[in-house]
Amino acid sequence: MTVNQYKLPVQGMTCTGCEEHVTEALEQAGAKNVSANFRRGEAIFQLSEDWIDQAKQNIEETGYHPDEEEIQTTGSFVAFDRDGDYDLLIVGSGGAAFSAAIKASENGAKVAMVERGTVGGTCVNIGCVPSKTMLRAGDINGLAQNHPFNGLQTGAGGVNLAKLTEQKDELVSQMRQEKYINLIDEYGFDLIRGEASFVDEKTIQVNGEHITAKSFLIATGANPAVPDIPGLKDVDYLTSTTALELKEVPKRLAVIGSGYIAAELGQMFHNFGTDVTLMQRSERLFKTYEPEVSDAIDEALREQGINLITGVTYQKVEQNGDTKSVTIEVNGEKQVIEADQILVATGRKPNTESLNLEAASVKTGKKGEVLTNEFLQTTNDRIYAAGDVTLGSQFVYVAAYEGGIVADNALGVTKRKIDLRFVPGVTFTNPSIATVGLTEQQAKAKGYDVKTSVLPLDAVPRALVNQETTGVYKLIVDGQTRKLIGAHIVSENAGDVIYTATLAVQFGLTIDDLTNSFAPYLTMAEGLKLAALTFDKDVSKLSCCAG
Repeated sequence: MTVNQYKLPVQGMTCTGCEEHVTEALEQAGAKNVSANFRRGEAIFQLSEDWIDQAKQNIEETGYHPDEEEIQTTGSFVAFDRDGDYDLLIVGSGGAAFSAAIKASENGAKVAMVERGTVGGTCVNIGCVPSKTMLRAGDINGLAQNHPFNGLQTGAGGVNLAKLTEQKDELVSQMRQEKYINLIDEYGFDLIRGEASFVDEKTIQVNGEHITAKSFLIATGANPAVPDIPGLKDVDYLTSTTALELKEVPKRLAVIGSGYIAAELGQMFHNFGTDVTLMQRSERLFKTYEPEVSDAIDEALREQGINLITGVTYQKVEQNGDTKSVTIEVNGEKQVIEADQILVATGRKPNTESLNLEAASVKTGKKGEVLTNEFLQTTNDRIYAAGDVTLGSQFVYVAAYEGGIVADNALGVTKRKIDLRFVPGVTFTNPSIATVGLTEQQAKAKGYDVKTSVLPLDAVPRALVNQETTGVYKLIVDGQTRKLIGAHIVSENAGDVIYTATLAVQFGLTIDDLTNSFAPYLTMAEGLKLAALTFDKDVSKLSCCAG
């Protein structure tokens, strides 16, 4: 049965008591999600078209006057066969959770969200938003102290990290309120405070109360993983969360790990004036990325003065007073890295320990991640999972996309499979790293006739005028069709450029499509066109705008 949402002008309401009378009259006719407003003289509600005449009659009998000529239908919904207290119950309150809650509520479902801590999840509270505003502050301070232009006399005083952290916290609070908390009432779903654990396959327990639902979404996210290094648990170390809460800039920082979190925060503290050492087990940075990407960011970080040690075996971590130390072995030789702070940035682990998933017949993987199929269903087909708790692509925009798919699939609106072939990824170092599509190795493994172009950043006019030429553009092309199937960039604003490449990869544009299009001169986006031209020409022998 289809349910419509109606906006009905109602004359005669003069107070909140009138609103209650109209609401009761509509609910007696079977209306759901009723909102009556005497100031606007209207009622908004969801109801089957078959019962709209009864709703109007009920309002008349209460002594108010519905305006039949002005009634508006503002949307249609699926009428759900509810099996439990809710149509969809969501555990968690981050990007996946809110995306699912909003979409399900728009479709007329009764939705609840359970949150044990702070509403908003990782991105707004402890991830993307706070880290990127602090990274921006670091970039500004770093450029003030060290820039490539002769004749400019700039400098920076000491960094008041407490003030920066206070400003960051204000921004986080504002965005959490505007982009998350305020939306709960806007869309009309329930927020239940407390920790959820499954009792059985269709019931959770929160604060001792049992709550049932037709479908569930597990969207509890992930938290920093801590490696098993002797002595580490006895040391007061930092994680990506606590590093952004510091009030003073450390003089020396040792970073265990060198993925995107380690590189971003390590460079941030370096820009604040910290002596930073990045350590990693593998022989090269970002080992799953293109070698040219790894080499370019390695060169950039070393040029900036960051101490980078690869091929590390961790021996132990110790603390003596305020001084901490990490003992490592590199090529058979022991080194001791001393620091005021140690940042552990070695990946993330899913938040599943307290959910009692066994009771719901939901299986997890080796790292505790919730296992899902292509429809984001778990091993219990009424329970879904989305976002970082699955340890898939850990981007908030992927989490939101997955939450929307769950809202459709769990409620039977449609049946959609996830498709993550064209997800761009960005690391917000300077220069930044951005990728989309296949690497050269992945393309060959899939049987493509692979052609590649590698364009050094010093071939991009924008990089030349910026006096910042450490970086690279690498394109992966299907040699048979000349379609772009992968793009990998290290440059300033690579995250902005990659969206163009994402559209090209997703919609099957060819190298000729790129070379025959206009690229604005003196932008980093022009590098994509120049990299495409490199398949057929030596761009070093072209005039500035000949591309």
